[in-house]
Amino acid sequence: MKSISVLGSTGSIGTQALEVAEKEGYRVKALAAGKNIGLAENQARLFKPEIVAMFDEKAASDLKIKLKDTDIKVVSGEEGVCSAAAAECDMVLNSIVGIAGLKPTLTAIAKGTDIALANKETLVTGGVIVNREAKNNNVKIIPGDSEHSAIFQSLQGAPERSLKKILLTASGGPFYGKKKEELKNVTVSEALNHPNWSMGSKITIDSATLMNKGLEVIEAVHLFGVSADNIEVLVHRQSILHSGVELTDGAVIAQLGTPDMRLPIAYALTYPERPATAFERLSLSDIGTLTFEKPDVETFRCLSLCIEAINKGGIAPAAVNGANEQAVKLFLEGKIGFLQIAELVEAALADAENKKDFSIEDIFLADKQARQAVINSVSR
Repeated sequence: MKSISVLGSTGSIGTQALEVAEKEGYRVKALAAGKNIGLAENQARLFKPEIVAMFDEKAASDLKIKLKDTDIKVVSGEEGVCSAAAAECDMVLNSIVGIAGLKPTLTAIAKGTDIALANKETLVTGGVIVNREAKNNNVKIIPGDSEHSAIFQSLQGAPERSLKKILLTASGGPFYGKKKEELKNVTVSEALNHPNWSMGSKITIDSATLMNKGLEVIEAVHLFGVSADNIEVLVHRQSILHSGVELTDGAVIAQLGTPDMRLPIAYALTYPERPATAFERLSLSDIGTLTFEKPDVETFRCLSLCIEAINKGGIAPAAVNGANEQAVKLFLEGKIGFLQIAELVEAALADAENKKDFSIEDIFLADKQARQAVINSVSR
């Protein structure tokens, strides 16, 4: 019986990962969540893990009381989440949102546990260090989000060094086709109205700004060892072709499927096997037409800012990510406008130190400084 730990268990990807785990009969050794006590308790009682970590300390205290009739250990804070990541298991699925997922990933790697990665910020902010540590500890990192899973699947059987270009698809988000003038006064509810995917609020806003695709470009650089110049972003409104690759002989190979996150999650957890699933099957005749076009980087500037950051290198991607996390938080709270997100990210990138040789401490310092710069800029 395969054993897993799920970090970010109460989020969109985490809940779907547990659905896959239940179907496949996996043993869940640890769970980590934020502050959704009710769902965390339900998950704990269903899967009976050895440990449940709640990032929020008050939530952990309340959950400990609710689970006092069980043998489940409840821990809290960043240290608690890292202890969940260090549980004895075959694979850790990390679906924590944001840079908060970096230390748990490194904890699991240090333990020698393979990673199903659905926390893109792990590689966006610390890709060089994460890849080095994974290599040193003989740890496999299997992508768990749809686009990078599609690239990973498309490369199966391809000879080494045969990858010429990555084709990274984007839905275009809820504001596809709109120009800056039309986006000045968009509301939070409009930005959260994604046409194809059901995701958490932060990732949905990132999809609306195309920041999510920019972060995925950076992630792909670290996952697949290519430069940003060898990644082509394509707006694909149907979200059926999840991404693909062009090989050195000109062949293009891609992975298609319904827009269902359980598919890449299941592949990450069961790799290299392909289990029989009851998920919705793709009917190309029902879809009829697939379209592809270049993104509008003038209107949705976050994409090009991320590409600039990874080309700049060093801790610039960490600064961009930190500024974006803070700006999205302020937008969701109604404190800034939609277009200000890109403006604040651009300012953070301009101020980012191009430090090529950096540590984990440098990454978190760059993140903290970028967040504070956003707060200072808005409060002026």
